[in-house]
Amino acid sequence: MVKHKANHISRNSQRMKDAITLDQLREAIGTEIGCSEWREVTQEMINQFADATDDHQFIHVDPERAAKETPFGGTIAHGFLTLSLLSTLAYEALPMLEGATMGINYGFDKLRFLSPVKTGSRVRARFKLADADIRPSGRVVNHYDVTLEIENSLKPALTATWLTIAVVEPPEG
Repeated sequence: MVKHKANHISRNSQRMKDAITLDQLREAIGTEIGCSEWREVTQEMINQFADATDDHQFIHVDPERAAKETPFGGTIAHGFLTLSLLSTLAYEALPMLEGATMGINYGFDKLRFLSPVKTGSRVRARFKLADADIRPSGRVVNHYDVTLEIENSLKPALTATWLTIAVVEPPEG
């Protein structure tokens, strides 16, 4: 049995306060719709990601060797770890769509890893709603231009257009 963090209950109730309507979503196209809090990327997170993905390259998991043999001064996060942080950062930053029963990843366009994230750095995600394709099926395909910023760095860790699907229940009646 997989155990999940208990804070999901409080996170769900918090998100309900932030629900927006389809009309509000349409009005938000072209604007910044959310920005997360800063999140530290720790060596423990990197090690756990290395174990989960079986990617134990020394630049990620060997601080002493990475300090000696790389230009980074120590270990760096996996690019895909930084990408995977978008899920939790989006959950924190983006409003929930009223009537949505679930959100599903649909893909990425123009994904670029622009700068390494050094261990101990803090990152945050900034989301601009580029488009919202509201389909008759009850699905809404959101296109977010997302930037994963690194605190005290001019260059972001990554940029991408992230496509998600919100499954919306049809109104009763």
